[in-house]
Amino acid sequence: MALMLVKFDLKKRVKLAQTVWFMYWFAVMAGVLVLSMGLFFKIELRKRSELMDNNESHFLPNLLIIMGLITCCINAFGGKVCYDSLDPSKFGKWKPLLKNFLMFCVCFNALLLMTALLCFLMRIPLQFTLAEGLRNGMRFYKDTDTPGRCYMKRTLDLMQMEFRCCGNDNYRDWFEIQWVSNRYLDFSAKEVKDRIGSNVDGQYLMDGVPFSCCNPSSPRPCIQYQMTNNSAHYSYDHYTEDLNVWKRGCRDALLSYYGGMMNTIGALVVLVTMLEVAVTIGMQYVNSSLSTLANPEDPESESEGWILEKTVKETFTDIMAKMKAMGKGSKVEEGGEAVATVS
Repeated sequence: MALMLVKFDLKKRVKLAQTVWFMYWFAVMAGVLVLSMGLFFKIELRKRSELMDNNESHFLPNLLIIMGLITCCINAFGGKVCYDSLDPSKFGKWKPLLKNFLMFCVCFNALLLMTALLCFLMRIPLQFTLAEGLRNGMRFYKDTDTPGRCYMKRTLDLMQMEFRCCGNDNYRDWFEIQWVSNRYLDFSAKEVKDRIGSNVDGQYLMDGVPFSCCNPSSPRPCIQYQMTNNSAHYSYDHYTEDLNVWKRGCRDALLSYYGGMMNTIGALVVLVTMLEVAVTIGMQYVNSSLSTLANPEDPESESEGWILEKTVKETFTDIMAKMKAMGKGSKVEEGGEAVATVS
């Protein structure tokens, strides 16, 4: 027995075709939206590509762009088929292609669902990508005279001001690297010599942060140097001065920003997948209802439509039987070739 069998007359078939046609063109707009979100996501990643450890982070936006393009194409084709189904003479040319088209739609819907899952799961590798990229970016902050790194300071400063963050995990990350260029250090000064000689790497380390870490909401002028030295500043305690600099790390801030974006896109792709499943079912009803006309010569005759010609269990059994038959056939052909070779 067919799955979800529905009887149709001419009026119902026309209404079905018109409804599915409308849904297909609505799905085209949804495909444009997926494409646009992929482009937007890619542009946002490009803005801070210097802070990404690798190019794997662009896999997801590239996939979204491709899926958006395919969604637009297959739904435009489906809309054309639905429109032509109102005219039997035009629908005849599409009928041989519909079975393969519907199978492709089912596979594509599965890929759309996988894309949505990737949107939710890519947050984990993005976290490691950002951590390593920010760590390298902070090391290159001082290299304003080095080709290829001269804009790293600008990129990091703008990022810290925009996302209200400081450092990788927190502002103390700046204490562990030299972020002041040697060009602006007086190596004849005793303080500079002492700081450089106090660590094995010969770096000028200090308990200070770049100006972009300063919180403009602080009621006092920003203290960005000697941050852990309470005696260096009047009425200052670095344990309680919460408003002085941003306490949030930039990795967490960027991960929250991109993660929220990916969750939104993932939810959108899930909705698009549900719409695609609906139009695929609608097209199957259009195809089956036109293929089972009681009198093909009379367009007004009744017909039946279904999602599957048999039950799910029977359909699965038939598919497995066909796969086994194909496997046996290939083995027989291999055996025949071997016998022919021996003879």
